[in-house]
Amino acid sequence: MPTVTINGIECEFERGDLVIEVADRNGIEIPRYCYHPGLSRPAQCRICLATFQAPNPRNDNKLEPMMGGKLLPTCVTECVDGMVVEMQSEKTIANQKAVMEFLLINHPLDCPVCDQAGECTLQDFSYKYGRGHSRFTDTKVVSPKKNLGDHIYMYSDRCIMCTRCVRFTEEVTGTSELMIDSRGDKSTIDIFPGEPINNPLASNVIDLCPVGSLLDKDFLFAQRVWFLKRTAGIDPFTSSGDNIWVEHNQGRVYRIKPRYNMDLNTWWITDEVRYGWKFVHSDNRLVAPTRKQHGVQVDATWTRAYKQIIDTLRGAGSAALVVSPTLTTEEAYLLVRAVRSMNEHVKLFLGPVPIDGQDVEYPNPQSERPFVQRAEKVPNKNGVKRVLEAMGGYKEFDTFVRSAKDFDAVVLTANFPSAWVTDDLVDALDGRKTILIDTTDSVLCAKAEVVLPSSTFAEKAGSFENFGGTMQHFNQAIPCQHDSKSEGQIALDLIELANGGTLKEHAPGFGAQIVDEQPGQVPGSDDSILLPRGELYNAKTIRTRMGEDYDALRVVGESVQDSAPEELVESDMELIEL
Repeated sequence: MPTVTINGIECEFERGDLVIEVADRNGIEIPRYCYHPGLSRPAQCRICLATFQAPNPRNDNKLEPMMGGKLLPTCVTECVDGMVVEMQSEKTIANQKAVMEFLLINHPLDCPVCDQAGECTLQDFSYKYGRGHSRFTDTKVVSPKKNLGDHIYMYSDRCIMCTRCVRFTEEVTGTSELMIDSRGDKSTIDIFPGEPINNPLASNVIDLCPVGSLLDKDFLFAQRVWFLKRTAGIDPFTSSGDNIWVEHNQGRVYRIKPRYNMDLNTWWITDEVRYGWKFVHSDNRLVAPTRKQHGVQVDATWTRAYKQIIDTLRGAGSAALVVSPTLTTEEAYLLVRAVRSMNEHVKLFLGPVPIDGQDVEYPNPQSERPFVQRAEKVPNKNGVKRVLEAMGGYKEFDTFVRSAKDFDAVVLTANFPSAWVTDDLVDALDGRKTILIDTTDSVLCAKAEVVLPSSTFAEKAGSFENFGGTMQHFNQAIPCQHDSKSEGQIALDLIELANGGTLKEHAPGFGAQIVDEQPGQVPGSDDSILLPRGELYNAKTIRTRMGEDYDALRVVGESVQDSAPEELVESDMELIEL
């Protein structure tokens, strides 16, 4: 295998590998601003320049300086066997200081109020590679702030002209809303008149911006990033299976960011995934169980609501269970087991699967795999279908709506982020004893026999199976909001009570974690659930049991990919006392 030596470390590479790529794989830091692995490489920021030596075949393969000893950009220079790259030479260090000084000439000292503070590479590289003081004494150029789109606000005077955002709209989305206007120190990033940047992937330019120039209106001045914890998640709004970070603090979600996965979403997510989490903290959330008493909905304890459900299902001649494709695979399995423990003849149905338009593909300049915005707006249709098929078969939601009046009792799960109840469904459930498990209020709540508040994707752990059959685990980010429980915990509670047990009101919930809300501390990432008989299991063990009960579900326990560990947003930050 050919090798290249970078900063004295010998690294293997394959033909065509760039020096900066090899360095990244081997944990060697090379500063960069314009370079991004998902975009073209203009080599214009110049901070990644290094001194190069390579064997000269005309001189017995002796090491000689490349290009007469000139500095070369590591982001576009391919590795050669025997090459020596030095990022710590005198010339390289002088260049880094000069580049940083140039970039900071007109950059305002906004760090104390800038949203990018704490995750800003300009801050980091200024400290590591810049000068300890500024020699600039003239008046800085001040540029106006700009409203670029529905979600993007621009502080023009913070921009260092890396052009990542411009290249993204040209090369990935193909919409080209952004451009470079003017020349020299008057250059600014701008939109064309009357053409805001509102394409479905627009807010990825916020992630791409290495400084605090392009900012998220939704996150502006909302939270300091060093207080945020990030938990590995999976896109809960579409069938893509995109990997995400759920960033949160003190039990509240503040933003969602893309999590790199070259086999799925690469570096990007859609804006519908990025901003779809708002219903987690909606004023429309169901906050406590209710039950129908003398035709009127009244508040109820969980135990009282559960007992009414058990009585209803046991007394029903025929019953239906509608399993929403927003639930985890583990929850689908547990719910079927729970309802069957009370009515063994229950019929299974798959919940509604909203489709919005068609799949849209976006090219990936650095990969043969395009980024795809999925039209199917549920995360786990395939996982739920797999469970229902293995546990006796199922019928589609349209069939349920047409035949709902054939059932005495209906258990209906939802957990959709937006309105989903149709007039046809309301009419079909008229006169049925409906047990509704949902996250937000709807017209069905007033008609249901029992309403149980369920937890959202951010409040549970489990696995989703995406459009292509990839099964991925995700962790719980925040505690269950209000008095809600996950569908998995609800199922376990019902199994416990239906078998004569006693409800453990304060037992760890499905996907529960002990969250220490002391500022600056990271909660654990425990995805435990409590099964009957007081035994503590985790989601992996549930998946194993699924395979033990049904051979067709054995693949779930064997194929689910683990998620990344929880971490601070700024993982290498050190708190120092001034």
